[in-house]
Amino acid sequence: MRDERGIRYVPPATIVLLLVTLAAQVALHTLQQPATARVRPLPEPPPAALVAALGFGDRITIAKLTMLWLQSFDNQPGVSLAFAELDYSRLIGWLDVILEVDGQAQYPLLAASRIYAEVPDRARASAMLDFVERAFLEDPDRRWPWLAHAVYVAKHRLHDGERALRYATTLATHASGPDVPGWARQMRIFVLEDMGEIEAAKVLLGGLLDSGRITDPHELWFLSQRLAELAARDRDTP
Repeated sequence: MRDERGIRYVPPATIVLLLVTLAAQVALHTLQQPATARVRPLPEPPPAALVAALGFGDRITIAKLTMLWLQSFDNQPGVSLAFAELDYSRLIGWLDVILEVDGQAQYPLLAASRIYAEVPDRARASAMLDFVERAFLEDPDRRWPWLAHAVYVAKHRLHDGERALRYATTLATHASGPDVPGWARQMRIFVLEDMGEIEAAKVLLGGLLDSGRITDPHELWFLSQRLAELAARDRDTP
């Protein structure tokens, strides 16, 4: 302590420099604008080959990691986006890439039909449902549940009977595997009924019963009852 010098021994120029530096720091802090959160747009999807290469041969894991990143993209630092604010053309591109990397993946189509397609934006929802239909055609007997849900979304949320009928017809035409339930293949009959196309529904239902494709007795009974109800409704309609 005895070796310490008092402030009077500090050169005046040094004291002035310290005061100027302190004042500059205070001024800089005062004038500095608060940080604002910025929304990052969804980037363009890379080639599927590049994504697969990043997995070093493990295509399933890299596809899952990419899907997790994509689904969390709406939660950015300081910002929470609604799904309808995303660029849906790029979003569909990313889903396409993930399915190309892992063709057995089901979650991208689950997210497409049950999350991204249920936004309050008709154009975006329609585009996502069309993507589900296109992906379904690549593997109908495995991907039929997502097109079946697309029929529901088109019919009950978009109130678009024509679109729902198109999806239901695509489903009935292409999904024929043993694991595809009868109700999925028969959805177009009920869509036609809801659209008021009773005669067309009767023709389809009658043809299905006559085709011999229905072998389950409970299903046969149910469809026969349904046909009788349609016929009775048709008779009662002026």
